[in-house]
Amino acid sequence: MNQMNTGVSARKGWRRFAACSLAVVLSVSLQGCASPRAAGDANSTREVRANTDNTDPERRAVLRLELASLYFSRGQTTTALDEVQQALAAKPDLPGAHTLRGLIYASLGDNRRSEDSFKRALELNPRDGDAMHNFGWVLCQQQRFTEADAFFERALAQPQYRDLVKTHMAQGVCLARNGRWAEAERSLARSYELDPANPTTAFNLSEVLLRRGELERARFYVARINALQELSSAQSLWLAARIERRLGNVPALQGFGRQLMDRFPQSPEALQFERGRFDD
Repeated sequence: MNQMNTGVSARKGWRRFAACSLAVVLSVSLQGCASPRAAGDANSTREVRANTDNTDPERRAVLRLELASLYFSRGQTTTALDEVQQALAAKPDLPGAHTLRGLIYASLGDNRRSEDSFKRALELNPRDGDAMHNFGWVLCQQQRFTEADAFFERALAQPQYRDLVKTHMAQGVCLARNGRWAEAERSLARSYELDPANPTTAFNLSEVLLRRGELERARFYVARINALQELSSAQSLWLAARIERRLGNVPALQGFGRQLMDRFPQSPEALQFERGRFDD
């Protein structure tokens, strides 16, 4: 299929890909310190904060960065920004702090400061695949698709970069948002090859295949999600229903519709099914 420019079909799919891509995890390099603990750990913030006292500036900066990451994961962006600023006050050349600040500014809608932060992170560490990935994802949110794709490619080209699954998936989602379905399929298929158990990749790949008219293949990938109740969702059931409708399989369509209405009666997808809005 020829590459498509952003147009009506891409715009119609925007919200769907925006929603399903929420599970694309943005990573923040903490420059050798432990990865942030679970956001639900009520004691973790107090433990880290207690250790920020009476430490050398570099250690204090790393601990502040860990705190900032914890706060950001909880949606406490103002507090996260304050902590990352304190990390940079202690160690201005900490690349991970600039990367996290770029994410925080992006979440606050300050695109200029976000971009400046990512560029500074990459000045400090030109081989930082995490910074490249995160900058690419932020640019994708701004619909700067060509620039986003370039940063994803740069991340994937780094010899020491390990999060290939995540970046191939994010790249595929971004290409899909731009209506570049064939390229999106290749990126998502590569992510799936590397991690076939990832339901987010399977969902996005199924959605792209539906867009490309590859209905049996689309059915295969979404069926892997819906086979496990703990993985299935209103989105995955709705996707399966849309595929079965395109295949002309009315009993299967009705079956997925019943599951959707029974399990997720208040969801937007249930409302779309009830109204017969399969092509929105």
